[in-house]
Amino acid sequence: MNDKIIKGFAHIPYSREYYSETQSISRSEKLFEFMSKRRTVRDFDSRPIPQEVMENIIRTAGSAPSGANKQPWTFCLISDPIIKKQIRIGAEMEEKISYRSRMSDTWKEDLKPLGTDWEKPFLEIAPYLIVVFKQSYGLENGEKTQHYYVNESVGIACGFLISAIHNAGLVTVTHTPSPMNFLSKILNRPENEKPFLLLPVGYPKDETYVPKIKRKDLSEIMKEY
Repeated sequence: MNDKIIKGFAHIPYSREYYSETQSISRSEKLFEFMSKRRTVRDFDSRPIPQEVMENIIRTAGSAPSGANKQPWTFCLISDPIIKKQIRIGAEMEEKISYRSRMSDTWKEDLKPLGTDWEKPFLEIAPYLIVVFKQSYGLENGEKTQHYYVNESVGIACGFLISAIHNAGLVTVTHTPSPMNFLSKILNRPENEKPFLLLPVGYPKDETYVPKIKRKDLSEIMKEY
């Protein structure tokens, strides 16, 4: 099939593999089983990861859908130990204040089973950090351009990103120190970009433990109509 002009704009043919009903059930089940093994991990091994793996992970995140295809995201990939240390210092400074005065007692109580506190050594130990920035608006030739559904679009891209990390045999923890403005300063990002999520990425330590928690059952998260 050739390209086609639709409503004045070029479109290209779309094609994909088709699966039988049995194949679809099997593939969906296998993906669930694979993704259900994903866990948040805070104990990282420092061994290196090939940069190509990280680039492929970010390419995957960049394939996410976005409002009007504006792709309002920037993924900052950090391996420089000096910058990682700066980020750890900034994050721990904000986290210490949060644990002391910003978080409610209920919030801190809910976090206890996860074993978290203000100290974030994984920000230096993990071989890579990915800082995801959302672009509140675009900049083209010095002019502002509008972006749409920015939070939704970047949130979906982060879901792709976390799935790609898991698929590569790596682990991460979603880290959102609040406020996160220090990341913009350290990484010298333009004013149209706001920090959205911080992800350390690496291999887990050989002996790693995660909290014994339970995910909600399907009956709790799905409602049929």
